[in-house]
Amino acid sequence: MGTRTVDDFYSGTKAALAGGTTMVIDFAAASDVGLIDSYQRWRNWADEKVCCDYGLHVIVTSWKDGVTDKEIETLVKEKGVNSFKCFMAYKKEGMMLSDEDMVKLFATCKSNGAVPMVHAENGEAIEYLKKKLIRLGVTGPEGHLQSRPEEIEGEATHRAITLANQVGSPLYVVHVMSKSAAEEVLRAKSRGNIVIGEALAAGIGTDGTHYFNRCWRHAAGHVLSPPLRPDRNTPEYLLNLLASGQLETIGSDHCVFTSQQKSMGQADFTKIPNGVNGIEERLMVLWEKGVKTGKLDPCKFVAVTSSNIARVFNIYPRKGRIAVGSDGDVVVWGKKPKVIKAENHNSLVDFNIFEGLAVEHSPIAVVANGKVVLDEDGTLHVSQGSGRYIPTPPFPNFIYSRVIEREVNMGPIKVDRSGYVKEKEANHKNSIEPQITSTKQIEISAAPSPYVGGGPPSPVPSSVGSGGSMTPSGFHQIQTRSGVRNLQDSTFKLTGEQIDDDRMSRTGIKVHNPPGGKSHGLW
Repeated sequence: MGTRTVDDFYSGTKAALAGGTTMVIDFAAASDVGLIDSYQRWRNWADEKVCCDYGLHVIVTSWKDGVTDKEIETLVKEKGVNSFKCFMAYKKEGMMLSDEDMVKLFATCKSNGAVPMVHAENGEAIEYLKKKLIRLGVTGPEGHLQSRPEEIEGEATHRAITLANQVGSPLYVVHVMSKSAAEEVLRAKSRGNIVIGEALAAGIGTDGTHYFNRCWRHAAGHVLSPPLRPDRNTPEYLLNLLASGQLETIGSDHCVFTSQQKSMGQADFTKIPNGVNGIEERLMVLWEKGVKTGKLDPCKFVAVTSSNIARVFNIYPRKGRIAVGSDGDVVVWGKKPKVIKAENHNSLVDFNIFEGLAVEHSPIAVVANGKVVLDEDGTLHVSQGSGRYIPTPPFPNFIYSRVIEREVNMGPIKVDRSGYVKEKEANHKNSIEPQITSTKQIEISAAPSPYVGGGPPSPVPSSVGSGGSMTPSGFHQIQTRSGVRNLQDSTFKLTGEQIDDDRMSRTGIKVHNPPGGKSHGLW
């Protein structure tokens, strides 16, 4: 959005280690060059500055047949990238991918064993609402929330999941921020779709009521997309889904801008750079909101913050586990109270969306690659360039074991009709022969129908005659060609004859027991 985040790979990874995160996966996003050049640009920036290990997702902002798919294949096979993200929003910024191109991305990711990721918001609706709100004079940060209502996130989430399912591809939905989007993920899982849902520290640690704060700086400091929701029950709802395993991971989406940078949108909320902090606070916020309240146990805490992420991006058990052969990344977690403030965090941003949140537990010590980088007195021992690039191999078993089984055993159904015509002719010939035999035994009258005015053609024994009356004993006892009684012939005759004319009628009947039985009691 015309600017650059205030954190670089040094300050960003330093903040990560301070909060207990020992590896990050960043998004390489450059719309002015190809995917491979974008990847290389990020590597050049990161390698000399990172304090901890890192990997890369690559963002696909446009699609060119025969070019983009080849670049993805090269990145997967040669560069150690197994995840690619697309935007369904940011149309004006030139980052929005069409449905047609998303399908191509999903199919290419599937064929290469990569994980497609999606930022789910309806970009077309957002552009309309932004213009409408500006025209009505809504220019403050509250306009950001109102231009991106919850149903827009839900609709896009449903659409992305549907498209991925048609391709047979898995899907990773980044930053699920609303009940509507979360419910689409839940519905998809209930149908058997392979969907991974991610929550954010921001989404469970605060809410969207801050957009209506009278302090512009405070309100703008909370601007990210999709926005925080003003429903105060949303954070707990998302937390419950993490606890139940319906959302598998929690990220930070750390993308910070100073108050001065945010002020680019002072008179127009559409120009406020989108992004908030979270890389240092992610674990502390989740423990305080989730484990301390009894919604998550410590094992689930480790799963959603570490192990599941390592499995999704195929670096488990190298990462996400303490074991012989795994990397020497260990966080000693315990009771160490602190208050989160902008003045003492390690990010370079001058605002913290969790400002004033008191937490009881935080990292006591952090070991990265076998070296103590945070000791018990809170001192950081980091050095630029000490981190390593960690390749993420394709076909993570956590996801693709299901994809492969479905491809093998639940593919499309094809009906073999190659012998249908010959088989039909043979069956027709066989069905004619017994009819010829039966006509020899029972002569089928060629005379007009025994019913005046004709009727539906039916085999009538010659004994009935052409004009004779049909006796009651013969009615409905004439067999059809299939050998059953003909129940379709009408008994109507213009002569007035009835099927029961030979029966004696009774002019009066005294009913002693009417239908329903005798009446008793008052009567």
